[in-house]
Amino acid sequence: MSRAKEKQGRFPPIGECRGAGYGSVAADLDGTLLASSSAFPYYMLVAIEAGSLLRGLALLLSLPLVILTYFFVSEALGIQILIFISFSGLKVRDIELASRAVLPRFYAADVRSDSYEVFDKCKRKVVVTANPTVMVETFVRDYLGGDKVLGTEIEVDPRTKKATGFVKKPGVLVGDLKRLAILKEFGDEAPDVGIGDRETDHDFMALCKEGYMVHRSKSAALVPPERLKSRIIFHDGRLVQRPDPLNAIITYLWLPLGFILSIIRVYFNLPLPERIVRYTYEMLGIKLVIRGKLPPRPSPGTPGNLYVCNHRTALDPIIISIALGRKVSCVTYSVSKLSRFLSPIPAVALTRDRAADAAMISTLLQKGDLVVCPEGTTCREPFLLRFSALFAELSDRIVPVAVNCKQNMFNGTTVRGVKFWDAYFFFMNPRPMYEATFLDRLPEEMTCKAGGKSAIEVANYVQKVLGDVLGFECTGLTRKDKYMLLGGNDGKVESISNAKKV
Repeated sequence: MSRAKEKQGRFPPIGECRGAGYGSVAADLDGTLLASSSAFPYYMLVAIEAGSLLRGLALLLSLPLVILTYFFVSEALGIQILIFISFSGLKVRDIELASRAVLPRFYAADVRSDSYEVFDKCKRKVVVTANPTVMVETFVRDYLGGDKVLGTEIEVDPRTKKATGFVKKPGVLVGDLKRLAILKEFGDEAPDVGIGDRETDHDFMALCKEGYMVHRSKSAALVPPERLKSRIIFHDGRLVQRPDPLNAIITYLWLPLGFILSIIRVYFNLPLPERIVRYTYEMLGIKLVIRGKLPPRPSPGTPGNLYVCNHRTALDPIIISIALGRKVSCVTYSVSKLSRFLSPIPAVALTRDRAADAAMISTLLQKGDLVVCPEGTTCREPFLLRFSALFAELSDRIVPVAVNCKQNMFNGTTVRGVKFWDAYFFFMNPRPMYEATFLDRLPEEMTCKAGGKSAIEVANYVQKVLGDVLGFECTGLTRKDKYMLLGGNDGKVESISNAKKV
């Protein structure tokens, strides 16, 4: 293909690429490997999750200026404005954690099939993008299988370790700067194939032996997230939907009303008996679905039932209590004293000392019913983490309960945020839903004391039973795995506190 034709933008469409036999590829990200050509939602996520809701609002209000600058003044300047508002004054560590814990879920849901198939079949995969490298590198390497990201490098104050909001030389990677980056990376050996979606990509595509354009299409097929190099099991962040401009506007308009509604939903129900709350929830727009046969209250002088449930949010034990129509106790990890004080049911903190926790749980069971979540932490996706076996050693009166919830605007869990607000964010959703399915009590032959099973066998059995009911996949992942990925710590209270001080 002649350079004249290339400069005129006459690259063939990606559908004409044979997609095999290429040794190396250089591809743009937004609009090329991703179906959406706008990076605004991802800057918004960084602004909110590494910064604050106020920073996100400032970014949203600046969008008209960004659009005008991008299209009528300079593409690079428009992107620089996005970077400045989103990144200025943020700790680099917070940006990195948000990029690792929040962005991949949204990126993974937007990978375009035709361009990814070509990209994936190449041996050496390089992404060249105007986005900051820190923002996209984790996703490109871990989920797309890319070898390197050539992106815009943000400027960092060496004293404070905070982003200044400006970028390092040579500047925002667009147009000819992408070409120079490719030349520097590949040297004399040009990439076998270049993939882009806009005219400013032609400069680097002209260096490649073959070049293909990815044309915008609302009907373009997407890659199922499970087909990427890694699965999305853990993720963080308060927003459920990708904050494109319309969703972001709706979210910010709903915030004041949602917060007021959340306060009413929490404190109106707090003093009411559990048997009444089941009905007041419906009045306040909270859908509660209860399935299965509810076990009766334990007889006087007999130990209580041990309700073993998977963990979706901190509200799980409260929902079980409401479903039963009576107070039950629960044991918790990493919950503040204030949260335990405000809890409508007795909540006892575990110490992580096995002997002390076992003695505490045994004492609570002698007093009545108890709820435990042996995963030790929440998981948002349809997976079950490894069940701690401690509960199986302490009771044969085990009742598995499968819980699930649906949220359409805000997530009611967090790793890096303030956990006190978890319940409030859940109740800020316009129409939140909780499901609790009570299963039959474990047969004696599947318990430790009466059936002679090991505690690990019982824990694995309960995990499998709950997984089958929910349609979730059982894993051997733990609380530590989740917190190391999303928060850079092991999940212990002291570790989380120290990490936030860094």
